[in-house]
Amino acid sequence: MANFRTHLAVGTVASGLLASLTTAAAVVTTNVVISLTLAGALGSVLPDIDLQRSRSSRIIFFFLALFLSFCFLFAFSFQFSILEMWVLWIGVFVFVGFIGQFLFHKFAKHRGVFHSMLAALVFAFLTAIVFYQVFDANPVVSWLAGSFMLFGYFVHLCLDEVYSVDFDNQRVKRSFGTALKLIEHRSVGASTVMGIAAVGTFLLTPPMETFFGVVGSQDIWIFLWEKMLPPDGHWFGIDDQRLKDVATQLWPNNVAQDQMVDTMPTGSITEQKTTR
Repeated sequence: MANFRTHLAVGTVASGLLASLTTAAAVVTTNVVISLTLAGALGSVLPDIDLQRSRSSRIIFFFLALFLSFCFLFAFSFQFSILEMWVLWIGVFVFVGFIGQFLFHKFAKHRGVFHSMLAALVFAFLTAIVFYQVFDANPVVSWLAGSFMLFGYFVHLCLDEVYSVDFDNQRVKRSFGTALKLIEHRSVGASTVMGIAAVGTFLLTPPMETFFGVVGSQDIWIFLWEKMLPPDGHWFGIDDQRLKDVATQLWPNNVAQDQMVDTMPTGSITEQKTTR
């Protein structure tokens, strides 16, 4: 399978490319694009959360504990005193980062139910809920965040399947087929629990009508298609004449020689050779 750095790098780049589409379509503001990219990057490493005694799992649980502690902080910021908020923040961070991690690895199995699209849906729904309920985002942004989480998760599973193929020795490893799957068929109980979690989280998600109205708009897709390539073939707004002017400034001698060749009478050299 791919290592933590590879998953994070590929997931971040893929999420960034997807985020550029939302920027081009003017669906969200610039500061929201950063949050969407981070959601995709987090999704690209989350499937390895069940990898026991690994650095990637510790890093994931650290940021997960940090994220959830701030979620609790934002949710109850107007109900408790500062000292109570400190206790709540530290308590959530310690519970998730240490106790939660220990209990999680007691029951989790690597490339089990968390390496499935069913788990990806659960995390996507949770992301949409957090953006909507905690960060007070509108339904479109909330569902976009969930979609980026789902996309990053899917990229991770696909990348693990690619690494299951040994192209040098032209063979398929035994791990092939264990990363990208809809459900964990080897454990009916775990898949059942994850399915219940998917239904429960879906019922708490924000309204979907506005999101599908924006994403499904034909005008947006036509606009993106028309904007996919530079107009008139001028990349970065540079036309052919401007390229020639830049070349003249950088290499004046070469350009002068090219002009001399273009203005030289043709056929004279050939005629001299043939007369001899």
